[in-house]
Amino acid sequence: MMRGLLVCLLTLLAWPVTAVERVVSLAPSVTEIMLELDAGELLVGLLDGGVRPPQLAHLPSVGQFGQLEMESLLRLQPDLLVLGPDSISMAQRQQLQAMGLQLWVVEPRKLTGLAEQFAEVGQRIGRAEQGRRLQARFNRGLAELRQRYARSRPLRLFYQVWDVPLYTLGGQQIISDALGVCGAENIFAELSLPAPQVSVEAVLARNPEVILAGAQGQLDAWRIWPGLAAVEREQLWLVPDDGLERPSFQMLGALGKLCERLGAAR
Repeated sequence: MMRGLLVCLLTLLAWPVTAVERVVSLAPSVTEIMLELDAGELLVGLLDGGVRPPQLAHLPSVGQFGQLEMESLLRLQPDLLVLGPDSISMAQRQQLQAMGLQLWVVEPRKLTGLAEQFAEVGQRIGRAEQGRRLQARFNRGLAELRQRYARSRPLRLFYQVWDVPLYTLGGQQIISDALGVCGAENIFAELSLPAPQVSVEAVLARNPEVILAGAQGQLDAWRIWPGLAAVEREQLWLVPDDGLERPSFQMLGALGKLCERLGAAR
């Protein structure tokens, strides 16, 4: 009996995947990946969040990030929904699955995993060759950055997400992995949550050499601690490109800007 089940499973895995024709993107990074795969014509709707690409201005919206409009989505009759881990609530995800809709969650935690997803998404939507080429280009770009910005000792870096309360990145967040490409290390890499809350005292105890944040006011607040290495060395810097927050191929360019900025660190 077990042999028969194994044969059935292998047969199912060998079946070709039918390319989809009507895709709804539920995350800005997914929308970018679709465009990077030259598959924008397959998109029939978007969950809005951030700036919408101008070439997709005509597409209907299915809601805002975290607030899916179910009726608008169902009217589009998609055969695939591609989403990020926090695009919609778990309850809505389960509801869509119960309706028989195909959901694909894109959640890379490492840059190599992101490269693999280019190929996987490409295969699923009938752009297999484009996906493989994008994967290869991304991996080559990563290798070049690693070689160019390698350090004998990584920079200790604090990546500030918010100030009140104080949030940072955990080690399983893809930006934390990206820091390593640039010769830096996340001082809170041992934390498993994507965006854990930390204390000022914990930051001071780890004495980062660089602090990155998204707002100048957040950086200036650290100047009351002149003994902090990042303050002493004047290495309180703005994140150079918000593309780091969207895991798609464009992240490679944003990562290049970050590496260039960190390359000047002492």
